[in-house]
Amino acid sequence: MINNQKVEEVKKLLKKEQSPKIVMSQEDVFNRKILEHGNFDILLSIENGVRKNKIRQEDSGLNHVLSKIASKNNIAIGIDLEEISKLQPKEKAFRLSKIIQNIRICRKTKTKIAVKSKNIQTAKDFMLGLGASTSQVNETIVF
Repeated sequence: MINNQKVEEVKKLLKKEQSPKIVMSQEDVFNRKILEHGNFDILLSIENGVRKNKIRQEDSGLNHVLSKIASKNNIAIGIDLEEISKLQPKEKAFRLSKIIQNIRICRKTKTKIAVKSKNIQTAKDFMLGLGASTSQVNETIVF
């Protein structure tokens, strides 16, 4: 797993990384540049971070443009269940609402979703509980 804020360093590290290549998301500009670069498998925790919510929409870190880029480059959007389970209840609620929005966006653009979990069935139940379609659940990558 690569956790670095500089795009050029991440590109160099991706060449050395073994599969599955996982990149932790950072700020929005970094996410856009690294998605356009491609050459990795999963962008993890894109909903993470401090973002302002609008009146009618939450800023979940993913929009239809980023989702289409990820789909075109065959990159999955990752969700870290282990990290979410450690959060305080209020923070967990905010994070889950952003994940629900990301699941809807991924469904529209046919982007794959990956879930970091110890149990495959737990990950699939989590996805169903948050409103993922059955086809999304069947295509979910568990790592």
